Amino acid sequence: MKKDIILCGVGGQGILSIATIIGEAAMNDGLYIKQAEVHGMSQRGGDVQSNLRLSSNPIQSDLIALGGADVIISMEPMEALRYLPFLSKDGWIITSSTPFVNIPNYPDMEVIKADLQKLPHVIMLDIEQAAKENGVPRSANVILLGAAQRALGIEYAKLEDAIRRVFGRKGEAVVEANIKALAIGREESAP
Repeated sequence: MKKDIILCGVGGQGILSIATIIGEAAMNDGLYIKQAEVHGMSQRGGDVQSNLRLSSNPIQSDLIALGGADVIISMEPMEALRYLPFLSKDGWIITSSTPFVNIPNYPDMEVIKADLQKLPHVIMLDIEQAAKENGVPRSANVILLGAAQRALGIEYAKLEDAIRRVFGRKGEAVVEANIKALAIGREESAP
């Protein structure tokens, strides 16, 4: 098994929490993992990105080469397009459809959606709305993770277990909200 994953978004959206859950699930599945993060601007609503490499064999580098990503998970649609050069020709993009407009010249959403729809493997969900409607407003990021589960190739139960371990110290209510969010994402993205 080998998966090269780019997680991206804007500071404060929960990208690093998703990376932690995936990493925890992978390590408990006996996989090797390498991770590189860029999150210096996260306090100011800037770009946050993580390269996450999983493999059943040892991994030499923590960076993903151009055209090498199997999956891009993006909390923000323009950020998904920013990392498109890294996506393999058969790769998947799983992205929120809700823009985080933090720059004055943010592109027109119809143009962004049209660009994404040209790609062969895209799942685009309004995770913010789904989170609100289902009473888990702080777990939109985990809804996106649930939508990416099949593309990641990680067993659903292993992601649930990782959520329990990662969020366990925050209490049972937080754990249950995130498990519910994972299920919502999986259901919303079902073929």
